[in-house]
Amino acid sequence: MTMGSGKTGGDLIISKARTKAAAGDCNVSGEFYVALDRVVRDLIKKAGQRAVGNNRKTLKAVDL
Repeated sequence: MTMGSGKTGGDLIISKARTKAAAGDCNVSGEFYVALDRVVRDLIKKAGQRAVGNNRKTLKAVDL
């Protein structure tokens, strides 16, 4: 699966089961998992850039 395909499966950072549980009574579409995964990856990338910018190799909550 490519990240832009909109299909489910592949190497997701997020857990489908935990995402579904967090959604409560709402159903979760396959495209939501892909979009959420994309957002999480972007947050991690930006947090890493902030940490490096502050001369650290450790990601901290403040980096989010």
